[in-house]
Amino acid sequence: MEDAYGHRISYLRVSVTDRCNERCRYCMPEEEQAWFPKEEVLGYDEMLRVLRVGARLGIRKVRVTGGEPLTRPGVADFCARVSAIPGIEHLGISTNGTLLAKTEGGLTLAEHLARAGVRAANISLDSLDRAAYQRATSRDLLPRVIEGVEAALAAGIPSLRLNCVLMKNQTEREIPALMEYARSKGALLRFIELMPVSTSDVLRDENFLSAGHALRLVEREHGPLAPLPDFKTNGPATYYQVRATGQKIGFIGAMTNLHFCESCDKLRLTSDGKLRPCLGSWLEFDLRSVLRAGCTDEELEGFILGVVARKPKEHDFRNNYQPNRKMIAIGG
Repeated sequence: MEDAYGHRISYLRVSVTDRCNERCRYCMPEEEQAWFPKEEVLGYDEMLRVLRVGARLGIRKVRVTGGEPLTRPGVADFCARVSAIPGIEHLGISTNGTLLAKTEGGLTLAEHLARAGVRAANISLDSLDRAAYQRATSRDLLPRVIEGVEAALAAGIPSLRLNCVLMKNQTEREIPALMEYARSKGALLRFIELMPVSTSDVLRDENFLSAGHALRLVEREHGPLAPLPDFKTNGPATYYQVRATGQKIGFIGAMTNLHFCESCDKLRLTSDGKLRPCLGSWLEFDLRSVLRAGCTDEELEGFILGVVARKPKEHDFRNNYQPNRKMIAIGG
């Protein structure tokens, strides 16, 4: 699949739930969140049908997201069924890590995911300071995240990535500890700029810390970083290497990188069945109604191709973007 601007679409992020056990201020800042009614959330079979048709159209990479995807029962079995779809070559999951060490049937959820074919786990980790973590998430769950990282390592998930959202007056003092922790665990650390997905207030000067400034803070400690233009993962990060240690670090700068959208290859399916061609756009298309109206696979193909045809050239975040959904209701 290719859109009007030459984006080759091969990646689908599937949100299985809008529920979460944390309240990160850049994702779901309100304590009282209006959850989707159960009947509006796609069933696993509906999601799998979309993925089977998507795979025939060229979808090769899938990331299971939320909310917090591990709060939905049966997510590991769902992942196993995704892995079995012909054409799907890579399956990852995005999680806050708090439930990875939870045991079911004698195995941790991380082990269940590894057995289900999950090859990459992105774990949110904005701070290693327990008090700061609690302020950022409104939950005192940092010890469970650390347990989750250990569970993912023990389970043998091949790629472990730690994602830190850049926040002024917090991340600056967190960078050394996060870098050392990631290095010690063999995990890939990425720093992500705030985006006005849930609220435009995050872009105020007192909140926003650019990826470029974070890079300079790293270089102040470790010397000039070596660019790694040929090192890629499944996202838009730009990677560098610490020359002395070989540690790789990624920077995701949706706001400051003017070329951010040029290599975009993804669509997003929300848990309530909206297909979104771009995170930073109001555009979304009601796939649930099409599915539940009894469409054929050919009609479903046509719907997906129509959404791809409407994919914008770039996001609208720099154009006074006003969110129409919280990030929790879109999917990470």
